[in-house]
Amino acid sequence: MNTPTAIHLAAALYALVVGGLQLALPKGTLPHRYLGRSWMAAMLITALSSFWIKSFMPLWLSFGPIHILSVWITICVIISTVAAWQHNIKQHKYYAVGAYVGIIGAGIGTLAPGRYLNQLFFGG
Repeated sequence: MNTPTAIHLAAALYALVVGGLQLALPKGTLPHRYLGRSWMAAMLITALSSFWIKSFMPLWLSFGPIHILSVWITICVIISTVAAWQHNIKQHKYYAVGAYVGIIGAGIGTLAPGRYLNQLFFGG
């Protein structure tokens, strides 16, 4: 496993776990805010590190369909963070959930047959 893939995988796994906790735990609390900051950072690291990973199905240069989700996640994280700063909780919630759904979608996509994680986890 190369360095960008290791960074990407570690950040994505953290984001999946902490994102689930963020959805389940009470909102507006100090733990929600601190955990949320680390989650947003992990989401950005996950999204941005994907651009150093060659696509399984390149559409343009070495970028494929999953890289579109990386752009979506980056946009969601930025909008959600700004909305939180502005106390626009409704917009913050929608875009944070949108980013989480995006990372779940990307995670499902990475398990497709022939992909690295499929081979790593299932030997396929």
